[in-house]
Amino acid sequence: MYRILLVDDHGLFRSGMKRILSDVEDMTVVGEVDSGEAAISFVDKHLPDVVLMDVHMPGMGGIEATRKIVQKHDGVKVVAVTAMSEAPFPAQLLEAGAKAYISKGCPADEMFDAIRSVMKGEPYLSNDVAQKLSLAGISGQQRDNGAAKLSTRELQVMLLITQGKSNQDISDTLYVSPKTISTYRRRIYEKLDVSNDVELTHYAIRHGLLD
Repeated sequence: MYRILLVDDHGLFRSGMKRILSDVEDMTVVGEVDSGEAAISFVDKHLPDVVLMDVHMPGMGGIEATRKIVQKHDGVKVVAVTAMSEAPFPAQLLEAGAKAYISKGCPADEMFDAIRSVMKGEPYLSNDVAQKLSLAGISGQQRDNGAAKLSTRELQVMLLITQGKSNQDISDTLYVSPKTISTYRRRIYEKLDVSNDVELTHYAIRHGLLD
C-alpha cells in the first residue's frame, strides 16, 4: 500500500484527489496540507511514500519544499501535480528532486501510473508535459522564454515577489539574507527585462507562470 501526502493550497482540489485515490486498492492518503512548510513538517514526522506536490503556493512553494524533502529523505518520492505545465517549471521541479511531473488536467489513470512508476524507481512525465517540452525544444520556445534563464532559486524568489512578499518576508521563507534577496530581485529584473514588481507580475501572467 502506497502512503500518499497531498500538498495543495486549494482544499477543494485536495478533497477531489483524496476521493479519487480512495478507490485505488494499492494507494491510501495519509495526510493533506496546504503549504510547502507544512509538507516538510509532515514528511519529517510521518515519512509517506509519495508526496503529490503543487508548485505555486503561498510561502515557500513547491520547488523549495521538494528540494528540502528530497535532501532529508531520499526514500520519499515527490510527484509534482500542477496546472503549470509550461517551461521552466518541469525542468526546475525535476532538478529539485521530483521524480515525476504531471498536470492537474491529466486523467486519473495517468496520476496512478506516475505514482506506481516512481515507486518502482522510474521517472514519469505526463503526456501533455512531455509534448510541450518536446515542442519547446524543437521550436526554440524554451530558449526564447526569459523565465527559462532563471535559476531555480531565482524562480522561487520571482514567485514570492508576485505574491506581494517583501524582501524580509522572502528572506524569512527561504532562510537567506535580505541582501541576497535584493541581489536575486535585481538579477530577475535584468533577465526578464522588467523594472519593477508590477511589470514582473504582468510578465508572469503573460507567460503562464502563475496558476
